[in-house]
Amino acid sequence: MESRQSAKFTLATFKSPRIKRKYLRKYSWLPDVLRLKGSIISRIIGPVLTVTVFAGLVAYAWSKGKRVVLTNSVVPLLSVVVGLILVFRNGTSYDRFWEGRKCFSSITSNVRNLSRMIWIHVSLPPAEDHPAHVLGKTPTSPLTTAQLRRQKIEALQFCVAFVFAVKHYLRNEDGPDYDDYTGVLPASFTRIHDLGYTTAQGRSSPKSYDAASSASDSTNNSPDATKRIRRKRSKKTLVGHAAASTATPLLSNSHQTVEFHSYADRMTMPFPLVIAHELSNAIFRFKREGLLETVGPAGMNAMSGLVQSMVDQMTSMERVANTPIPAPYGIHLKQCVTLYLFALPLTLVNDLGWSTIPIVTVVAFTLMGIEGIADEIEMPFGYDPHDLPLDTYCDDLREEIEFMIERLPEGGHGVHGYDDGEGDD
Repeated sequence: MESRQSAKFTLATFKSPRIKRKYLRKYSWLPDVLRLKGSIISRIIGPVLTVTVFAGLVAYAWSKGKRVVLTNSVVPLLSVVVGLILVFRNGTSYDRFWEGRKCFSSITSNVRNLSRMIWIHVSLPPAEDHPAHVLGKTPTSPLTTAQLRRQKIEALQFCVAFVFAVKHYLRNEDGPDYDDYTGVLPASFTRIHDLGYTTAQGRSSPKSYDAASSASDSTNNSPDATKRIRRKRSKKTLVGHAAASTATPLLSNSHQTVEFHSYADRMTMPFPLVIAHELSNAIFRFKREGLLETVGPAGMNAMSGLVQSMVDQMTSMERVANTPIPAPYGIHLKQCVTLYLFALPLTLVNDLGWSTIPIVTVVAFTLMGIEGIADEIEMPFGYDPHDLPLDTYCDDLREEIEFMIERLPEGGHGVHGYDDGEGDD
């Protein structure tokens, strides 16, 4: 009886229009054939019309009795070469597109796992007395539950901020001065100008990255991801800003002497690596303060391995972003396709006459469309309509972490005994 009711409920649920639209994808052919939006037509319409005009001129000369016929032995030779090059070009471009998607999904998976481990396993050691039957030592922590929760939230914010930073870095937008970092970067994250400095106490800050937006920028607009954008400003401007404003943490009312280093003008670090450094530092701090008792050294190693994997995937996407397909290859492909398309009407006009024009147009649309698609997807991290929706991936991950913070419970208060790793095989 229950099975029948369950079957009826399942069938009724599946008959819902919303469920149908979700699971039943109607196969369409004619609508896609007549579709212009989202197609490659707008990208190749100029070159295709150029070939069409040339085919029209050839047909007109033929109609006037001019001898413009070319032997049929040329086109078959070119067609083989053009076909092989186009297949390789299209396959290489899609491999780059798929590589970017796989790497970004791996980062997303690592952030989900690391966030869950931090939220559950980072907990205060037990407050009661150390039981006599438990070997080892039980650490104590001066943190309150509210303070620990705040540190865990900051660590989770760094996890999400890493993904946002990777997105911007791949788009050659390195640095923290973007609107979508609002609410993602922890409020306590110290933003200091990336010119190196030493305070009067002789200690350099480990959190040195530029966030000053009032300076005169010198931006490198190179499309390569390794050409890192650095917000630079002169020392005179910085000193003047220090006298006029107390908004910069380094230049507030601390009355510290700032000494600039010459090597800082030559040194840079991608912003995602700065965030990865903060994540590793947070994991080390959790372990040092005895907040990882539930997982021990193996758990800390697992968390550190996730951070390392995040950096590895970022480096893989950086390889895709700063290693474009060599320019001579693309140039030669276009030259071969153009030569083939301009030779085609000369071989067809004697047999087809004015029909050569639409036939050559269709062939040009086919070959140039394949090359246009390959050119559009070979760099998948930008803002083009058919690039990877990195903004959507980042926003979805941000919602997941916010849901975890607001709705999911944290871990317990730990157990007695300190696992120092001694005796492990």
